[in-house]
Amino acid sequence: MPRSVLLATCAELPDGDEDAKLLDAALAAAGVEARWVPWPDIAPTDAGLVVLRSTWDYTHRRAEFTDWVAALPRVANEAAVVGWNSDKVYLRELAAAGLPIVPTNFAAPGEPVEFGGHAEYVVKPSVGAGSRGAGRFAATDVAAARTHAAALHDAGRVVLVQPYVDAIDRAGETALIYIDGVFSHAVGKAAMLPAGFAHPVDGDALFVEETISARAPSPAELAAGELVLAFVRDRFGADQLYTRVDLLPGPDGPVLVELELTEPSLFLGYAAGSADRFATAIAARA
Repeated sequence: MPRSVLLATCAELPDGDEDAKLLDAALAAAGVEARWVPWPDIAPTDAGLVVLRSTWDYTHRRAEFTDWVAALPRVANEAAVVGWNSDKVYLRELAAAGLPIVPTNFAAPGEPVEFGGHAEYVVKPSVGAGSRGAGRFAATDVAAARTHAAALHDAGRVVLVQPYVDAIDRAGETALIYIDGVFSHAVGKAAMLPAGFAHPVDGDALFVEETISARAPSPAELAAGELVLAFVRDRFGADQLYTRVDLLPGPDGPVLVELELTEPSLFLGYAAGSADRFATAIAARA
């Protein structure tokens, strides 16, 4: 009997993300019947294995989403991981563990927002995807930064403040993609935040368009990725179906800006064989 999985997406992308056609073909070749279904339409009692993919509208109703994930009998990545990773306050734990992250200040609604002494900084929500709600501000424009932070607080969001790592304007960001804890491929992402610009706190767009290219990661980037993987493995007792480690070029080496374990784009079209590797890992779980 063919194995089957549900690939969870959102209503705006009923047929999946840009990886969908590649993944569908690879799953079929691996003997897996797959259907893309918006996550609110998946009843936990009727679901077998659910693989979270383009569920990018969850940021507007995270509690509902994480409750739904927790009710699924079989889900990848696992529910405990999603509950932890879908709010970027996880960066506190990574920093406490000694991992190299972009320095981050946190401010819940009602708490003062500390901007620090940076020439430029990024202000963004702790629950967000696709750069929604992120803004870039100069130290000389603190009034605009405070206005943006206040809007995030008014929306009930925890505010994250990070220095703007200007080396991204030259070198870009590196995303390392792992399948079952094994490095698969990497892409480069160009800087997306123009100076003085802020994306709407709760805009209608699911994500901000990115400029992507295939990339060969440096040894230092791969070493940083392995540190993050080891943390996840120790924290949750196993490697996850997929992990994406997003790194910026810090002054002393690569620094983590985001650890994507919930619904990341995997950029399967940028590396030959990556869709087959992902499909094989899904088939093993199905």
